[in-house]
Amino acid sequence: MIRAKDVAEERIANNMISSELIHPGEIIKDEIMARGLTQKELAQQMGVSYTVFNEILNGKRPVTTEYALLLEAALGTDANIWLGLQADYNMQRFKQDRSFMKRLEKIRKIAAVF
Repeated sequence: MIRAKDVAEERIANNMISSELIHPGEIIKDEIMARGLTQKELAQQMGVSYTVFNEILNGKRPVTTEYALLLEAALGTDANIWLGLQADYNMQRFKQDRSFMKRLEKIRKIAAVF
């Protein structure tokens, strides 16, 4: 958390939290459409269950390392892109959880004493 004198913490750009979470599955869907593929075709090419793949694309499951590597092989995109997008999504989701953020603040106060 960045702090500045006379500026509310939530008004500092680096502290702001996106109001809309975008799961990496949405971006993968766009990539599939741009290449003129169907979800079923890509799932088949990757050798994965269409149902599980569809759940990833619809944000019901995370992009795992396995799927990131499969996407890298099938689409020629770096697996780290998908893993990074998933990590960013996870981070945003937790930052929007007020009870979790209160828990973090409590831990930070304790840690500051040491």
